[in-house]
Amino acid sequence: MQDQINTIRDDVLAQVEGVSDLKSLDDIRVAALGKKGQITGLMKQLGGLDPDQRREVGQELNRVKDAVQAAIDARKSDLERAELNRRLEVERVDVSLPPRPEMQGSVHPVSQVMDEIVAIFCEMGFSVAEGPDIEGDWLNFGALNIPDEHPARQEHDTFYLPAQSDDEARPVLRTHTSPVQVRHMLSSQPPIRIIAPGRTYRSDSDMTHTPMFHQVEGLVIDETTHMGHLKGCLRDFVEAFFQVDNVPMRFRPSYFPFTAPSMEIDIGCSFRDGELKIGEGDDWLEILGSGMVHPNVLRNGGIDPDKYQGFAFGMGIDRVAMLKYGIPDLRSFFDSDLRWLRHYGFRALDVPTLYGGLAR
Repeated sequence: MQDQINTIRDDVLAQVEGVSDLKSLDDIRVAALGKKGQITGLMKQLGGLDPDQRREVGQELNRVKDAVQAAIDARKSDLERAELNRRLEVERVDVSLPPRPEMQGSVHPVSQVMDEIVAIFCEMGFSVAEGPDIEGDWLNFGALNIPDEHPARQEHDTFYLPAQSDDEARPVLRTHTSPVQVRHMLSSQPPIRIIAPGRTYRSDSDMTHTPMFHQVEGLVIDETTHMGHLKGCLRDFVEAFFQVDNVPMRFRPSYFPFTAPSMEIDIGCSFRDGELKIGEGDDWLEILGSGMVHPNVLRNGGIDPDKYQGFAFGMGIDRVAMLKYGIPDLRSFFDSDLRWLRHYGFRALDVPTLYGGLAR
């Protein structure tokens, strides 16, 4: 039996050394060490030997089994390493390749204009505040002094969601970013100076309205703020945003439930040969609403209206983007047309700043 053991050992080790793939290596392992393998078969014959032979032959079989298993493990490691190197070579990425010269992507005009607005107001000392798109009825309407019978609270104008229970008011997709102002007042103490850009939702759709659009609202609250600060702030913004000095501005009395007094802001412009020019001409264009924060809104935000006062303003980001960059139809903002984006888009690395330029 000793000769048979040596023959099997030499044969198996030779096969292991010459194998070239993991599948064949596993076949050799099964043929030698499996339940019906050659070495396993010899170990089953130990019961027919006398005790001395059984001990001697058993020890030899164990040595052969260990040697074969060690050879198989070593060969497996070599084959796995070779396979990994082959894959690394085939899937190798040449990081030394130069970048493609053509621009592959661009920044959407809405994102660009939002960054421009943030850059301007942050230079004035404003901070950016954010809030959820789904709001409670009180934060979206009640806290802002909007009465129950106001048209904005009707089904035809606002997207309502199912109520969580019969005792709760239905949540809404926020119709403006004003709830962010209320949230900030409830969590902070004056002085407050924030802007709140973000998505808003209303049930409307035509060339100048979409069900989802973008707004930015501003809020300033302290003990000394007055209407003159509001007008100066908005004048500085308009001239910086449109990059036109001495833009004619008209402050028209208006009504908003959350401000008193309230104003709508018009800027001077001209329409000639299908071209809009900001800052010249005899025409006027309304761009935003504003006013002094209503005492009820301050009170709902946990701020004493006898000690503090402030101003607020809001504008449509999509609308001012259309005006600044000559985009005729609001709906094209959301068409996902790559040709349109290549025409109106901006370079990704040109981050708007006042000192470097808003649109380069």
